[in-house]
Amino acid sequence: MVKNRTETFKMETHPLAPDESVVTWENYRFTVLTPAMIRLEHHPEGIFEDEATQTVLNRDFDTPEFDLKETDEYIEIITSHVHLMFYKTEGGFTRNNLNIEAIGNYSLYHSTWYFGDKPDTLKGTARTLDFADGAIELEEGLMNKNGFSVFDDSTSMRLTEDGWVEKRPKNVTDMYFLGYGRDYLGALKDYHYLTGKTPLLPRYALGNWWSRYYPYSQDGYKRLMLEFQERQIPFSVAVIDMDWHVTDIPPEYGSGWTGYTWNTELFPDPEEFLTWLKDNGMRTTLNLHPANGVQPFEEMYEPMAKELGVNAEEEEPIRFDIADPEFLDAYFKYLHHPHEEIGVDFWWIDWQQGSVTKVEGLDPLWMLNHYHFLDHGRNGNRPLIFSRYAGLGSHRYPIGFSGDTAATWDSLHFQPYFTATASNVGYSWWSHDIGGHMGGIKDNDLFVRWVQFGVFSPINRLHSQDGEFSGKEPWRYGLKADRIVTDFMQLRHRLVPYLYTMNVLNHFDDFPLIRPMYYHYPWKDEAYDVPNQYYFGTQMIVAPITTPTKDDLRLGKVKVWLPEGKWYDFFNNRSYEGDRMLDVFRPMSTFPVFVKAGGIVPMDQSHQNHTDNPENMEVRVYAGEDGNFTLYEDDGQGQGSEAATTKMSLKWKENGDEWAMFQISSPEGNLDVLPKNRQFTISLIGFKCTQMPEVHVNDDKVEVEVTRQGKVTKIVIPEQPSDAQYTLYFKGVELKKNDMHGELFRFLDRAQIEASEKENIYSTIVKGKSSGRVISALLALDIDPDLMEAISEIVWANPDDVS
Repeated sequence: MVKNRTETFKMETHPLAPDESVVTWENYRFTVLTPAMIRLEHHPEGIFEDEATQTVLNRDFDTPEFDLKETDEYIEIITSHVHLMFYKTEGGFTRNNLNIEAIGNYSLYHSTWYFGDKPDTLKGTARTLDFADGAIELEEGLMNKNGFSVFDDSTSMRLTEDGWVEKRPKNVTDMYFLGYGRDYLGALKDYHYLTGKTPLLPRYALGNWWSRYYPYSQDGYKRLMLEFQERQIPFSVAVIDMDWHVTDIPPEYGSGWTGYTWNTELFPDPEEFLTWLKDNGMRTTLNLHPANGVQPFEEMYEPMAKELGVNAEEEEPIRFDIADPEFLDAYFKYLHHPHEEIGVDFWWIDWQQGSVTKVEGLDPLWMLNHYHFLDHGRNGNRPLIFSRYAGLGSHRYPIGFSGDTAATWDSLHFQPYFTATASNVGYSWWSHDIGGHMGGIKDNDLFVRWVQFGVFSPINRLHSQDGEFSGKEPWRYGLKADRIVTDFMQLRHRLVPYLYTMNVLNHFDDFPLIRPMYYHYPWKDEAYDVPNQYYFGTQMIVAPITTPTKDDLRLGKVKVWLPEGKWYDFFNNRSYEGDRMLDVFRPMSTFPVFVKAGGIVPMDQSHQNHTDNPENMEVRVYAGEDGNFTLYEDDGQGQGSEAATTKMSLKWKENGDEWAMFQISSPEGNLDVLPKNRQFTISLIGFKCTQMPEVHVNDDKVEVEVTRQGKVTKIVIPEQPSDAQYTLYFKGVELKKNDMHGELFRFLDRAQIEASEKENIYSTIVKGKSSGRVISALLALDIDPDLMEAISEIVWANPDDVS
């Protein structure tokens, strides 16, 4: 290993567990890592693994309390969470000599694991969605309603001190039992300590990405980006597919799928092109298909061949061999670093050639992900790659490329579940081909719903296959779809302050952006009955619409479970009482996103390509409960600067008190990362104020602009220095009720049903004196079930809104 590679590729690991945590008998070893996590090892000669592996980096947990009982016949280990029984026998673990019970009332018969059993988990994720048209089989995950899971690290490669990998002995057992019950977030936190943190993403990765498999020219790509700007559709990442490099090559060199030399017919000045993109607020990633090695036509072939001892005079190809450390050095030095020096920001590793190398058990995809990620961080960058999933531990190498899916409703319908469930193996940054990659029938409704899901997914990357009729430019889907998609893509950039804070929580607190509902309500059956619904950060719940619009109602439909408490629709601001399952209906222009009472959502007021810390911010505040939010801001690149944190809090009135208060505290930390001045607009949702709110900046009362529209009161505060503190006092505040009659009128006005039926329904609603009486009267009309459900959603949103 050369010195530079050692410095770049060596990871910080802590693979040794404390001696106090270890129980050994002959050629067996048990390590009690936490009260719920036990490592199980067997080696025929008692040679145990004390180095890091591809999956496991850290075993240096504080020794937990546990009871150990050992006799000539058995070893018994009991913690607060697990009960292990091992009957001393030679020859390795078997179903008869090892079982572990997850302590707790999780199941009458299914909370004990016998060695060799495969627990029926809540699933994890998969390597790729390539060619998927709907649901596929997922790998097992770490979460199980019965209280336990296991994962096998026996075939994982060892990580050596100099940063390379080497094979471990065969015929060994190295497994981990996780008995966390239904403490799913606790399991995830300890799993991340064991296997490594999810890295911080650069801030620019959280905006919109433009991607297409299409032979763009340099000028053509610029024209398209300028058209997006003119239409006010923001992007922060430009994905250039394989046509950036030469693809039309002599047949003796292969297919042209692999390439590292710019196609100067399409891109005559690559450095100018990359600089132009960056000047226009976009970062760039280039597609890689490295399997065919380096052929003699490549610009960097001769110096690379010379370094590797390949016969350049005979035009001997340089074979792709990721298991050779000398090849790896040259691979980065000649094929990637020069492109990065002229402006390539990160790489799209589009590996599709299987999981076999010359080293048995060594997955080339894992090698590419691992070393590309480490290499990208060599100069103090915040490292980033874009690649497929390569098994447990892959969360260390974001972002995930889920592959080439069919452009169908079935594909869209599977993706929310697939994305949320990936958190069960710690894999939290999936990027899908939004709109679908291939095939399908052009469907404006499908495109809109897919983009809406993309905006409320980890990474929003529009993508499509080659072909003149496959582009995902919004204006190609009609005026209505264009307007809606534009609004949502602007919203994605406005949400970056919120998303970036969630990015930080994911890294430091092991709290993924997208979480299945059962993470927070593990004992509620309803939480398992809405597989497509998920938490989106700390403040929101999202329930994507993934089926076609009902033409007569002009609404999309999805089943939603709202937990106990009060919730607000993010788009129409309607309030709902929770603790119930309901069907919700939304026009194509909106999407089912709910914010809890007391929720605080910081947003950028602008929607440019650049995703810098904003000068103008909107903060949405939702009435009804106390709430807190801490906004996290840094330079977004990981260039060594400290962060600034800004605490926001809502104190809702208590015990009949007429006063409520919202406060934005002075930022703490490194204020240099903030703009010199900042202007806040506070949007109050669900507040009914009998008096004008009183606004103080630091200790001084200031005049503000106040506007009211529906359930929203906007307070525009004049620009202040970024270190200012803001306090808003509300006297005589109470919750604002839904405008049930107005909403129902607008709904019926839009519905494509007979006018006489509309009149009859509306007059019945107006006569109703309570929600129950309204619904009873409507049932007597024998109207269409879907129409009845849509009306019922509005009526029952808050039953006390009808007097």
